[in-house]
Amino acid sequence: MLDNPHHTTPTDESSLRYEGWRIVAVCFLLATFGWGLGFYGQSVYVAELQRAHGWSASLISSGTTFFYLFGALLVVFVGEAVRTYGARLSLIAGTLAMAAAAVAIGAVREPWQLYLADAVLAFGWAGTSLAMITNTISLWFDRKRGMAISLALNGASFGGIVGVPLLVTLIGHIGFAGAMYGAAGAMLVLLLPVILLFVGRPPAHHGWHAAKAKPQSSTEIRAWALRDVGFLTVTIAFALVLFAQVGFIVHLISFLDPVIGRERAAVAVAVLTAMAVVGRVLFSLVIDRLNQRLASALSFLSQAAALLVVINLHHDYVLIGACALFGFSVGNLITLPSLIVQQEFDSAAFGVLISLNTAINQVTYAFGPGIVGALRDWSGGYSLPFYLCIALEVAAAALIMVRGAPRAKLP
Repeated sequence: MLDNPHHTTPTDESSLRYEGWRIVAVCFLLATFGWGLGFYGQSVYVAELQRAHGWSASLISSGTTFFYLFGALLVVFVGEAVRTYGARLSLIAGTLAMAAAAVAIGAVREPWQLYLADAVLAFGWAGTSLAMITNTISLWFDRKRGMAISLALNGASFGGIVGVPLLVTLIGHIGFAGAMYGAAGAMLVLLLPVILLFVGRPPAHHGWHAAKAKPQSSTEIRAWALRDVGFLTVTIAFALVLFAQVGFIVHLISFLDPVIGRERAAVAVAVLTAMAVVGRVLFSLVIDRLNQRLASALSFLSQAAALLVVINLHHDYVLIGACALFGFSVGNLITLPSLIVQQEFDSAAFGVLISLNTAINQVTYAFGPGIVGALRDWSGGYSLPFYLCIALEVAAAALIMVRGAPRAKLP
């Protein structure tokens, strides 16, 4: 691991006039559509396609699993795309792919078309979500990178809180196909002009412009990373935690409904989502000054403690409080890996490494809901799968503190 050199430059990343904050605004808007259509929208697609065509939940859900896995394969190459074609072209390509995916999903009439639409959606997801946003922001930010990424990723929560209800309302007025075509049109109208207007050439001292004269190929960097202890501990720890986190959140309503009722279960989920935003905003103020491995470990343990309360204490307000505690770190767990990679590895490798990390995490958490559900069916309740999630969180907290050799170098 080669620590990033500190470059002395006149750029003041704290200034509101710094052009990088316009990039953050663009990425916030990108995340709103990316998560709204690519992540949270999945629940809408399942319900609407079942209603319209009578297809089984397993058929539609298998398309979703295919989307996650194919998307993970594509995410590996996002850093390479940004390095080769630049941020502006990459963001435009991601926007066009997501808009095309929305149109394709709205036009689905046969099961094979669903898989084709999910394949297009995987391209859109790779081009509008975490890897694209972190790679883009890394070109404009160094010292304030944590704050910039955290603020941009609030668009992900906004996409779930505001975007999905708007989509559902549109469906009620103009139908599923019309709503999807409308969402695609809105994405193109809102995003393409701001990308063309605000995303220019990044400062020469940031990101890959600070790379070595003879940078390693992406293949060499990936091969080295998969043998490096520091990279593996970050990647495996977050993969375990995101598996537990996604599995728990997907099944939360099903768990809470018989315990405290559907209405209060919905409140608990809303509180969890709101706390994810609060936690990300508050954390962004100090995230660049923290020991990020220790902050990650404490976040994992706080989620484990919340899960322990959820399993054993079934009072309404206690459960809602536990969901708030769990939610406080949800948003930060997609920000922290990029900050650890930035802090511990050569800037020339950042884009490739964070794309590889994101892809491995996505492959892992894609199986979270299914395995939690299978264990629930096998054991007759949620205690066993949620205790498994606790074990994964605790193991990850220990693993993330293993940094490996302090100055191992890229080949």
